[in-house]
Amino acid sequence: PIIRQNKSRDKLIYLINPTLKVFMTLLSIVLISISRSYTFLFMMTAYVLGNLFLMENKSKKRILIKSLIFPIISLIALIPAMVYGNIYNSLLLFQKIFITIMMMNLLAHNTKWNDVSKSLKLLYVPDIFIWIMDITIKYIVLLGEHSINLLYALRLRSVGKASNKYNSITGIIGSLFIKSYKMSEEMSQAMECRGFTGEYTTKVNFKFRKIDYGYIIVNLLLLSIFIYTCLN
Repeated sequence: PIIRQNKSRDKLIYLINPTLKVFMTLLSIVLISISRSYTFLFMMTAYVLGNLFLMENKSKKRILIKSLIFPIISLIALIPAMVYGNIYNSLLLFQKIFITIMMMNLLAHNTKWNDVSKSLKLLYVPDIFIWIMDITIKYIVLLGEHSINLLYALRLRSVGKASNKYNSITGIIGSLFIKSYKMSEEMSQAMECRGFTGEYTTKVNFKFRKIDYGYIIVNLLLLSIFIYTCLN
C-alpha cells in the first residue's frame, strides 16, 4: 500500500519540506476549484505532469492511471451536457478533476503519512480531524489486508464449485467485524496506557533548503498567473 511505501528516496520531489508540500497542495486545490481560466488550468496541468516526471517509473504509471479513471467517468457522465452545447464548462470540470486527483496522488506517493499528519498539525488543523483521518486510513489498510488473507484462505480451502458461497461471504464479514472490534479495543487500551489525550504535538520544522525555495518560487508564479487570469 501507498501508506507503507518507503518514500525516503534521492529524487528532488521527495526532498521537499513535507509541510510546504501539504500547504501548497491544499492552496493549489482551492485555486483550481474557483478558477474558470483555461490558461491557469493549462499551467497547472503542465505543473502536475512535471511533478509526475520527477517520480519513479513504477509510480508514474500507477499515478497516471488512477488519476484518469474518475475524470473519464465524469466526462462520460457529462456527455449529455456537452451535446446540448455546454462544452466549455464540461471540459473545465474534467480538467479540474484530473488536476486535483493527480495532485493528491502525487502527495500520497512522495510524502510519508506521518509527515502529512505533522504538517496538518503545523497548519492548525483541529486534532480531532487529524485523529479521525489518521486512525481511519490506517485501519482501512489493516482490515483490507486481513480481508485479502481471508479470501486467499477461502480459495485454498475451496475445491471445485462451492454451493455455499453466500455462507462463506457472511463468514468473512463476521470475521472482519470481530477483528475490527478487537483492534479497536486493543487500540483504546494502548492509547490509555501511553497517556494519549487526543492532542497531537510536533516540532516546528521550517528549515528550508535550495529545493524548497525553488518549489516556493514555482508556486508563487502559479499564484501570480491565477491572480492575473482572475483580473482579466
